[in-house]
Amino acid sequence: MKRITVINGPNLNLLGTREPDKYGAETLGSINARVAAEASRLGVECEFFQSNSEGELVDAIQGARESDGIILNAGAYTHYSIAIRDAIAAIAPPVAEVHISNVHAREDFRRVSVIAPVCRGVIAGFGADGYILALYALSGATPGH
Repeated sequence: MKRITVINGPNLNLLGTREPDKYGAETLGSINARVAAEASRLGVECEFFQSNSEGELVDAIQGARESDGIILNAGAYTHYSIAIRDAIAAIAPPVAEVHISNVHAREDFRRVSVIAPVCRGVIAGFGADGYILALYALSGATPGH
């Protein structure tokens, strides 16, 4: 059975109440439940982790090095955390960088990702569905099948 680790960074614990015009009304718990349900349907095991701390995120990435893939929404750390970038580069599993909002349609500083060059791919702007898209991408499954 494939194992995917879902890691969420700072402020994502506030989803549902944090700027719903940009991030929607769905909570992180609800997103995790949707991912877990779809993963189960695909025969994939998922583990979930969230932290507002950069060091804890680095530890979680390193701890997921036996996973078959990592779905990572690093939040604001996406734009400047060399520590998270280096943690991704140091492990074998592919990482899908996910953003709920379209970061390219927002402030200039959000358009730069220091982690994208070491990730398998980036999914942005599809809301919480981006996590499901990343699950399909990393599991090798085809949507709708």
